[in-house]
Amino acid sequence: MSTLYPYKGHFPLVDPNTFLAPGARVIGDVTLAEGVSIWYNVVVRGDVNHIAIGKWSNIQDNTTVHADSGRSGLNARSGIPTIIGDNVTVGHNCILHACTIEDCCLIGMGAVILDGAYIGRGSVIGAGALVLKGTVIPPFSVVVGSPAKVIKTRDEGSLAERLDHTQHYYHLAMENKASLGL
Repeated sequence: MSTLYPYKGHFPLVDPNTFLAPGARVIGDVTLAEGVSIWYNVVVRGDVNHIAIGKWSNIQDNTTVHADSGRSGLNARSGIPTIIGDNVTVGHNCILHACTIEDCCLIGMGAVILDGAYIGRGSVIGAGALVLKGTVIPPFSVVVGSPAKVIKTRDEGSLAERLDHTQHYYHLAMENKASLGL
């Protein structure tokens, strides 16, 4: 079963129109908006700072989402939350740590996005990319490599494809939810 855990007085806020797959763990100061799907064995750990996942976004199998406490690292005063916008797809086996991902992005399988990184609207982060601490990716960028580099720019017309993909994942999530009797 998926599990919601409180942590230090914070309990995850989960819209009723979400899908939490069996094996998923959502802990502490986490907000999941309408239509979010958290897939099998994902960990969303809001124990040291806030994590927000926007409408219709999907976090696929075996991904870890965490934040920064501010005790060390890039922003030693207030820490860094993790903010994921609306209509974002995060592929399987990713690590998202104390970063911001704007609306309509695709994070490819196995990508790692580190503290203070900012991914602009409509961007695509390639599979296996490593986005280093503090990196700012402009909107509509295509990014690959380790360390990640922008290789080209997408046009705004590509957003329709992103919206179709997140709606497809929402319907797949609802099918899984019904099939599992959740």
